[in-house]
Amino acid sequence: MDEAFRALADPGRRRLLDRLNARNGQTLRELCDGLPTTRQAVSKHLSVLEAAGLVTTVRRGREKVHFLNAAPINAIADRWLSRYDRQRAAALADLSTALEEQPMASPTFVYTTYVTTTPQRLWAALTEPAFTRRYWGGVALVSDWQVGSPVLWQDAPEGEPRDLGQRVLVAEPYRRLSYSWHGFQPEHAEHFGWSTEELAARLGERRSTVTFEIEPHGPSAVRLTVIHDDFSPDSEMHRAISGQLDGSGGWPELLANLKTLLETGEPMPEPAPAERAG
Repeated sequence: MDEAFRALADPGRRRLLDRLNARNGQTLRELCDGLPTTRQAVSKHLSVLEAAGLVTTVRRGREKVHFLNAAPINAIADRWLSRYDRQRAAALADLSTALEEQPMASPTFVYTTYVTTTPQRLWAALTEPAFTRRYWGGVALVSDWQVGSPVLWQDAPEGEPRDLGQRVLVAEPYRRLSYSWHGFQPEHAEHFGWSTEELAARLGERRSTVTFEIEPHGPSAVRLTVIHDDFSPDSEMHRAISGQLDGSGGWPELLANLKTLLETGEPMPEPAPAERAG
């Protein structure tokens, strides 16, 4: 957290974060474009931001693409804002965004966190039904994790696993896992209070893709990067998995739950009823 505050103290670094917030996933060349500073200076700023965990990078061919990473900011918010306060702050931020900004062309969600565990145990947490049930809110993910196989959702231990159209795209044990994401379901409309027309509009969104990249980080930790992309323009699913819809913690909450489970043996406690109020 100290590193995050030091990194944020520089206006040049905040400008780079603003650029990534406006359009996530940019190369060094793209970030330098139009800035009154040298490529070397921008590269140094990015190194500081990456060391503080505020920026994460993904290799795409020969290029390194930079993404804004919400994890440190989320940790700061967790320290000083209750879930009750965060819901109201998020509602105000969503209102401001709706009034001031144009819809995003094709948004991308990227989140990096560090977990004290092994690649093998983290892989098990992502793929074993008994493990996923403990931090997915009671849902088990069921698959043989072969490319092309379905990823089924089992809502209860005795329930029949449901095929929501998710398919395994990449499965490299202990390194990389990717699968297509489900679309909205009727229960989402009930949860978020959508009308039949609103649900129908959201059912028209194309399927997105989630990818988990696992890298050893020192002798006893793992760097986990979640990349969720290929959304429709101005996607409601992107807002849901980012935790921007009322009543949805999205990937940030889910990954915090996963990290807590692996490091302590128990997932995060359920929020009190007052904290769930919106």
